[in-house]
Amino acid sequence: MLAVFLSPIYLLFQAYILLWLYAWADSCSPALHSLFFRIPVTVLYLFFAVSPLTGFLITKEPLHHFLRVISNYWLGTLEYILLFIITFDVIRRVTGHSFFMKYRYPAMLHTMPKNLVIFGGFVIGLILMVSIYGVLHARRVYVRQDPVVIEKSSSLPGLKIALIADLHLGYNSTKSHVRKIVDTINSQNVDLVCIAGDLFDNDYDAIKDPDKVADILSDIKSRYGTYACWGNHDVSEKILAGFTFPQKETIVRDGRFTEFLHHAGITMLEDETVCINNAFYLIGRRDKDMAKKEQLPRKTFAEITEPLDPSLPIIVMDHQPGELSEASDAGVDLDLSGHTHDGQMFPANLVVHFLWENACGVLKKGSMTSIVTSGAGVWGPAMRVGTNNEVVIANVSFDPATD
Repeated sequence: MLAVFLSPIYLLFQAYILLWLYAWADSCSPALHSLFFRIPVTVLYLFFAVSPLTGFLITKEPLHHFLRVISNYWLGTLEYILLFIITFDVIRRVTGHSFFMKYRYPAMLHTMPKNLVIFGGFVIGLILMVSIYGVLHARRVYVRQDPVVIEKSSSLPGLKIALIADLHLGYNSTKSHVRKIVDTINSQNVDLVCIAGDLFDNDYDAIKDPDKVADILSDIKSRYGTYACWGNHDVSEKILAGFTFPQKETIVRDGRFTEFLHHAGITMLEDETVCINNAFYLIGRRDKDMAKKEQLPRKTFAEITEPLDPSLPIIVMDHQPGELSEASDAGVDLDLSGHTHDGQMFPANLVVHFLWENACGVLKKGSMTSIVTSGAGVWGPAMRVGTNNEVVIANVSFDPATD
């Protein structure tokens, strides 16, 4: 497993951070050089550093849930600890002869100048500020309005669709956050609600009070109902710090996922099509990763759209926005996706746009429009920095003149 091979690198990073922290503390005061400071600081740091492992190994509740929540906060904070400390040390190395960065570390106490106190304290303050902001920002839900023109005629004057994805119901989610999502959708008076996958976070038991969460989701209001497709995390499998364990056996879907959706009034479409109000088609695709794990067949876009009336608008929910050309060629008019989280946390939000043709936002592909949402929840680190939790409102108009 990849996590096993990466564990030595992880441990080296923890040792590097602790040495940095010792050096900064030594520069602040000789008293902090003592074991009375270092022992409790080391124990506390190691508690957080090993929380991904202890949360995985300890299964007794409520300790298991507590450790998993702590580990998700830790993983987000660790990203900024490494980012800012390594950046700080690179600058220090490059400018090692300049006044404001001239120090040695690790070093003997008598060689440690006081400017490390200032700049090291600045780095620690920056880590705390960004991490706290990321935690608080992840609790907000924004609305994004996207105009869409479908180049076909319709019996409808227009269509207002609420798109959400990546709720990741589990350790990172709360009933209050789910309520915010539902209230945000209901405030928009939409015709249709589409959930483009990853409703769950690999573990049904991670959801606190699932019946109540399902009750909250059942309050979603729309003219034509709430539909969803599966995502790659909508299967039960063990995960350690984001890494899954390879399994020889076929993964069997937890039936409680389906029961939850029935309770919540959400209609799941698995490579299935519904014709709504005799005015448009809505398709839900089976996620490619989920299909592989469960060893289930997955239809191509062409196979799904071939029996449909091409004069009617065709809307697809497909969790991963990875087959846009195939969708466009098959006559799809609107492709709704999630999965990418828009990178979720800086600097990943800059990198993710090099990995996907449409990582987040709106893209025109031939006559088809692709909309990708950054998601309504978070995965892994319980933070958002540089991205938003969002409900996307696709304001669809029909224009046969461009047909």
